[in-house]
Amino acid sequence: MKIYSYEDLSRHNQIKDCWLLISGKVYDVTQFMNDHPRGDQVLLSTADATEDFDDVGHSESAKEMLVKYYIGEIDSSTIPVKPITQDTTSSFGIKTLQFLVPLMILGLAFIFCCW
Repeated sequence: MKIYSYEDLSRHNQIKDCWLLISGKVYDVTQFMNDHPRGDQVLLSTADATEDFDDVGHSESAKEMLVKYYIGEIDSSTIPVKPITQDTTSSFGIKTLQFLVPLMILGLAFIFCCW
């Protein structure tokens, strides 16, 4: 089994040379580019396609098809760490909206009902 770095993987992002990472495994999907139901741009959109592949809910036959494109594993120590994004929404703003929106709805209901 061949081990590839993330840098190796990222060099193969062209229509005529496309590799993907799915669940730690590296696949050379170049021969599949023209046959993908959603087009080649889907395959070119990201090197690590794990999340996209899982989100789509591929059929068992699609998962079995991966076997013929398998070329090795990724060296997980070379995968860039995604920065943790912090929610910048203030809790005060959320609580204010939770109070104001129902109040506005009641006010509008009162206006339409009584006028």
